[in-house]
Amino acid sequence: MRLRPKPTTAMTLPEVLVAVVLLATFCASVFELNAVCLRYIDASKESIAALQTVHDRCEVLRNLAFTDLTTKSYVQSLLATPANSSDFCKKATEVVKISAYPTANGVTQFTRTPAGAVANDLTATDLGTSLVQVDVSTSWNMLGGRARSESTSTIISNGTKK
Repeated sequence: MRLRPKPTTAMTLPEVLVAVVLLATFCASVFELNAVCLRYIDASKESIAALQTVHDRCEVLRNLAFTDLTTKSYVQSLLATPANSSDFCKKATEVVKISAYPTANGVTQFTRTPAGAVANDLTATDLGTSLVQVDVSTSWNMLGGRARSESTSTIISNGTKK
């Protein structure tokens, strides 16, 4: 009886190198996928923060007395403070436009920069005494420099508060 020698099996250097390249490619693609997902999460957080900022500013303006809402200096001083205390307000530009409704006789527009400076861009000749349309928008630049914005519009009446 003759004993057969055991065949020796081992991986050659080229096989090991191919396996390492495949493993490195797989790991790199997983890490890149993770980075893309994190960017999407960040963009979603910014969009939600923008919606909340627009909503908060709109609610503050809706709760004003009608005479205060149509007074340029009052609204300008109100806009000096951010809509809320989020970090998002420090990097967004906010624009508030107030015009008479249904027929506008000019627009009063304020712009609040990320630094907190408020500029009165336009002044309406007459905002009327019964209805005004208020447009609030927030704009910011995302990671990568893409411009984004959120806005809303509402009509506010000169009525009694209950």
